Amino acid sequence: MATIDSRRLRERSTLELVKDLTQQASTLVQQEAELVKLEVRENIELAKAEMTEKARTAGIGAAFLTVAAVAALLGLGVFSAFLVLALDGVMPSWAAALCVAAIWVVVAIVLAIYGRKKIDEMGTAVPSRTIEAVKEDVAWLKHQKT
Repeated sequence: MATIDSRRLRERSTLELVKDLTQQASTLVQQEAELVKLEVRENIELAKAEMTEKARTAGIGAAFLTVAAVAALLGLGVFSAFLVLALDGVMPSWAAALCVAAIWVVVAIVLAIYGRKKIDEMGTAVPSRTIEAVKEDVAWLKHQKT
């Protein structure tokens, strides 16, 4: 920091001093604006990285769930045929097929309710770390104003 020569300051007019002060304040505001821009860019990049990571993980999980669902569907088809054939000895074929279908409808409803409940528990897929970083930045900026 430059030392201030009091004699030199006394020789300058008030207008010159105000002009220098204005220039210095303008420079400080510009530097602060650049810092805020940089911080915003960093937070945007953090949000992108976080959402990419979440999307990748969700995509892999969705692929495995899809394959598992196809395998389960094939297995359920065979199991349903087995149940119809097993009940055919006790009741007419149409009644056996109707009973098996009713059982699967009840199972589907129960699973759908449970699945919906789990999805609701998940909440939103927001970038929580980025939100926390932005909150910290806002708190820091508020502290700087005071």
